[in-house]
Amino acid sequence: MDLEAIPGVGAKTARRLGELDDPEGALESGDVAAIARAPGISEGRAARIARAAIRHRHGDERTFLATERAREVYRSALSLLQERAVTDYAERRLETLYPSSAESRIEEVRAFVADAMERDPDPGAVEALAGVEPLEPPRDVRVRDRCLATNDAETYSKARELVPELSVELVEDARGLAELARGYSTVIALDEEFAGLDVEGDVRVEPRALSDPASVVPERTLAFFARNRDRLRAASAVHRASSLDPPCDLDALESALSRLESDGTVAGDETLDALGRAVDDLDAAVSMAESVANDRLRTAIEERDVTIEGADLLSLVERGAGVDSLLRRELGDEYAAAVDAARDHLVDALSVEDYAATARRAFGDEPTFPVEAEDRVVSRLREELTAARDRRAAELKRELAADLADLRAPAADLVDAALDLDVELAVSRFARDFDCTVPSFGGEGFEIEGGRSPLLDVPFEDVEPVDYGVSGVALLSGVNSGGKTSTLDLVALVVVLAHMGLPVPAERARLERFEALHYQAKTQGTLDAGAFEATLREFGALAGAGDDGGAEGRGGRLVLVDELESITEPGASAVIIAGILEALAAGASTAVFVSHLAGEIRDAAAVDVAVDGIEAVGLEDGELVVERSPRKDHLARSTPELIVEKLAGEADSNGSGFYDRLLEKFEGG
Repeated sequence: MDLEAIPGVGAKTARRLGELDDPEGALESGDVAAIARAPGISEGRAARIARAAIRHRHGDERTFLATERAREVYRSALSLLQERAVTDYAERRLETLYPSSAESRIEEVRAFVADAMERDPDPGAVEALAGVEPLEPPRDVRVRDRCLATNDAETYSKARELVPELSVELVEDARGLAELARGYSTVIALDEEFAGLDVEGDVRVEPRALSDPASVVPERTLAFFARNRDRLRAASAVHRASSLDPPCDLDALESALSRLESDGTVAGDETLDALGRAVDDLDAAVSMAESVANDRLRTAIEERDVTIEGADLLSLVERGAGVDSLLRRELGDEYAAAVDAARDHLVDALSVEDYAATARRAFGDEPTFPVEAEDRVVSRLREELTAARDRRAAELKRELAADLADLRAPAADLVDAALDLDVELAVSRFARDFDCTVPSFGGEGFEIEGGRSPLLDVPFEDVEPVDYGVSGVALLSGVNSGGKTSTLDLVALVVVLAHMGLPVPAERARLERFEALHYQAKTQGTLDAGAFEATLREFGALAGAGDDGGAEGRGGRLVLVDELESITEPGASAVIIAGILEALAAGASTAVFVSHLAGEIRDAAAVDVAVDGIEAVGLEDGELVVERSPRKDHLARSTPELIVEKLAGEADSNGSGFYDRLLEKFEGG
């Protein structure tokens, strides 16, 4: 696929998309999450690219939404869908749905919708979706407790490229390895010639390490899963609560994730925890052990009467002896007991049996006061504990990374499936919330039975159903606030949703596959000369464009206009609208014009123009009672006529017949 052939994708964006594992597949399927993984491409941008790619694939270059009001209806329809999505991803993915005149695109979405409408929006699955997001790559991983070593310049360069997480060192011989081993807990030698060398420290010879970098740096795998741990758990919960077939063993995945801390370290290992505590607590434990010994020795001195004869004191002084000799001579047993207590305390405090011998050597047998641990031994103990901790951590990381390595691809599929389910559930919930049905395409014009618009500012369950259909051109008459505009909105919404491939809020709907939707909203007030001319030019272009009558399998246009007569004086408006309807009828378009001048327009038209009416059946407490479904071939009465009829029915007290005569004028007109 030539990525730059997609509208809106230039060379720079194409290069970014080219870094994806399968850019063609992502664009082919409209996978917003996959496209958004390309560097520098946000989810919003990914949605626009996906939609452009879909249009390109279906050869769908036409603009279906021809007016601003048509686009407003689409945005409202899309919002209704997006409100039923849980994840940001699903909201962006729903933006790839758009009204189209391309049959292949409509049928593609209808196939998706057929499966989506079978989905049961289980509350548990919907709740779990709140934690699902597209997987993210881990932040830069850097490992400082081990290094790679080689004596070959080419291997050195290759190692730096393949394993950027580790330091790579050039060494000449075993001495170089030994020096590295003193600074790193583990040294991995990449040259086979180092095999068999006896080097102090954890030095491993692994000539094939670069063929499997993840085994050398398990942190690479662990960082990915740690970064996405909560998202994977949420995706797993979605699969458990829904009918999705998981791409991996959920128990195995959840068990592995439970052993992983958020920072990528391994959790739940007693040996590692003990070694970590020993390193962290070493200084405090040594200090406390010194206190234990000194407190015991001080108590022993305070409780003991020590007598030194003059000759003995003179002998000690002559030999330069100090308190150490005095302790050895007079308090040898007490000192030994104090040191044993210090050793026992240190061993118990560190709780690492394998290093008890080294810990005990921290306190020597030579009497001193105060008792102090030997710094050299404590430093050695710290090095051994730290190296042991790091080795244990690395061992656990390798084991856990090995368990997770094969789950990386299924984990991505797990999350993608959960995100795609959210898209399907949004469609399913939309269809259920608004009692939708899948419309049929065929014939001319449109036919809607039991349609209810969710765009009205009333609860959907309170919306009265509407039946309406038009083939050709028609005028829609009716009283003010009788529902003419809401009927146009319903027709526009049904047509937009149907051409998106989605179900529509009606009991049944049949419509022509239109080429475009032109919806002109009601003009606010009479237009000035310039605006009036611009409006006429717009309708002139629409009428003069003709219609291909179904070329390439496409239908005509649907034109919806709300009270165009307000653009100028009523007499001129009737003539102008009649002329527009004549042109649209000749071009095989379907059109519905809402007008209070329906009678005058019909009389002025040179072709038969159907007049339908939303009839008010009366007044109750000053409020209109309206039959919302338009009556075919019926010019609806106006609000003034209804009021006059009401007054005539009540009869004048003086019997003058004023209201009756007024009513006759309406009926005569």
